[in-house]
Order: sequence, then C-alpha cells, then structure tokens
Amino acid sequence: MHTRAAIIRESPGTFEVVDVELDDPRQGELKVRMVASGLCHSDDHFQTGDMPPGHLPLIGGHEGAGVVEEVGPNTPGWDVGDHVVFSFMPSCGRCRFCSEGMTNLCDLGAYLLIGSRFDAEGSFRFSLPDGTGVGQNCAVGTFAERTVVSVDSAIKVDKDLPLDKLCLLGCAVGTGMGSAINSAGVRPGDITIVMGVGGIGINAVQGAAHAGATATIAVDPVALKRDTALAMGATHAFTTIAEAAEHARSMTNGQGADSAIVTPGVVSGQDVADAFAAIRKGGVVVVTGTTPMDEIGIPVSLFELTLMQKRIQGSLFGGCNPRADIPRQIDMYRNGQLKLDDLVTKTYRLDDITKAYDDLRAGLNIRGVVLFD
Repeated sequence: MHTRAAIIRESPGTFEVVDVELDDPRQGELKVRMVASGLCHSDDHFQTGDMPPGHLPLIGGHEGAGVVEEVGPNTPGWDVGDHVVFSFMPSCGRCRFCSEGMTNLCDLGAYLLIGSRFDAEGSFRFSLPDGTGVGQNCAVGTFAERTVVSVDSAIKVDKDLPLDKLCLLGCAVGTGMGSAINSAGVRPGDITIVMGVGGIGINAVQGAAHAGATATIAVDPVALKRDTALAMGATHAFTTIAEAAEHARSMTNGQGADSAIVTPGVVSGQDVADAFAAIRKGGVVVVTGTTPMDEIGIPVSLFELTLMQKRIQGSLFGGCNPRADIPRQIDMYRNGQLKLDDLVTKTYRLDDITKAYDDLRAGLNIRGVVLFD
C-alpha cells in the first residue's frame, strides 16, 4: 500500500516527507496505523551525522503508538483494533540476554540502525516508488502514517488510555526512569544529579524522586527545562554541573552526590568527567545520552577511579525490561504516580518535522510529539 513517511537519504542530512510503498505484514508482523510519535534527540543524530544509519534511506522515529490494522498470517495473540506501543528495543525472548532478564540488550538490537526484518537482513518492509529498500529506525520507523513491525517490538496496551501520551513509554520514560532506578540504583535518602533535563533527563528526575532520593538536583542551561524539572520532582535546579556539584558537596560534608546521570542531547567526554568529579567515593556516573560515534576518551583520573572506587555505567533503555516495565508504568500513570501529560510541550504534524527538530535544538520542548489523526 501507499503511505507517507519522513525519511533521511544521507547523513548528515535532513528529514523529508515522501510517498513510500509498504509491504503487507508477514507472519509475526503487524500493520499499524500510527497515532503519535515522540520526537527523540536520537533521531536528530542522523541529521547531524553523529550516528550514521546502517542503511539509507531510513525512516526516522522509534518512539510511537498506534492501532493495529492488519495481523500477519499465523500470528496469534493479536487482533485488528488492538492498541500498541512500540518498544524501540525489540526482545526475542530466546537469546542469552533475554534469557538472563536483560531484554534491553537483546541480540535483535543488531538490526536497529539497519532497519530491516530481523529474520532476513536486507529485506525491507518499505520501499521508494523506484523499488529502493527503505529501512526503519529501530525496525519500527514511527515517522510514517502507517508502518509494519515485528511483534518482538510491540506491546499491547489497554484501549481507554491516550496513545499520544503512551507513545512516550517506548523510549523516553523507561530510558530516563530506568537510568535512575536500575542503572544508578537510587535509594531512599540519596543525593542524585541529573545532567540535562530534556525528554530523557526529566524522566530520570521522576525516577529518582520515586526511588526516594532526598535531593534530586537538575542541571540544564534552559530555564524551561529547569522549571519543569522542579515541577516534576527535582528539589534543586542549576544552570551548570559545577553549581550542582558544589551544592551536592554542601549537603554531604564535602563528599559529593551518590550518583550523577548524564542525559544531555549530545554527550561529550568532558560531560562524563564533570559528572565523575561531582560524585562521592563509591558513587556512580550513569551515561545515558548519546555521543557522536567517533567520540573517544573520558578525561578522568584513573587514580581517583581506583582509590575512590567510583564507577562509570552505561545505560541502554535504562536497563528496563519493556514487556514488564511498560505495563507497570501504565499502572503508575493511571494512579497519578507517573506524569506523562506534562512531558508533552508541543505537538506537530508529520509535514512539520523540520520545524519540530529546529524547536528541539532550540530547547523549546521537553518532548514534542507528532500527531497523525
């Protein structure tokens, strides 16, 4: 069938909305009419060239929700009309990492920047009118009016909740909350710094607050983001990491924060080093934001790393198990324990994709969302 999608043809490059052809779903696949897609900074890395795709052209978007229009043959457990949230990290349930409970590290992640079918590399669900195969970012490609995805990337949700808010569970919420709860291991009484409070960091703030941190210190140069962080659970907000580190030391007899979560839109080695300097002995730095692929080196003292027993921890999808954690997050949202509505600062149409990313880079949004209906 014909549909419209925002693709990138080269990296660095710019998203453009074009007509594409979409295959019918095969066994184990669903055709989904998109309702909403979050606008994550990760997709902008394709435009800047910081994270070159594994295949071009590529449909952007990896955080979305919609309604099932067609179910592939011999695909039990799904029906037309089901509501679905996509997990940007698929989970096969069979590989070593899934079997050990680390579904965020599933082996299917190898296909995320290629965007082909998992069982047939080089087989693409989308194509241009001339037959050129088009990949889907994270194998979902949510910047499209309709998409076909593997059930390994899909989580069924109740029909009474707003998909324009639930779409954020596919990346931003779990990545941020999990960075605090799972990766940093925030505990009651902790002092936590969150460095960069956009779409991911704001949920790290929520996660630290839910975990019982005595102080959650937000750091961002943008006033909108600092103010939003204070409304979402942060106890303090500063413009620079130096100010945040000094405040943490003032609360801990000079020791520093228990953890620092690094979530700017583009992370540098110096950001990690500054966070490292802000934590106490035995503390942890969690690196969640994406760096340019050629960024090498963190200027930290190896002496301090060893003798102060500090730890630098990477975090993919916040160490979450999306099939278990997304339903939990939905329950929290129902009960008023998780704020989703307040995360969406502006909505766009698909044709506004360029303006949407201009606004993101200008710091005008916590989370922008593309609406298709």
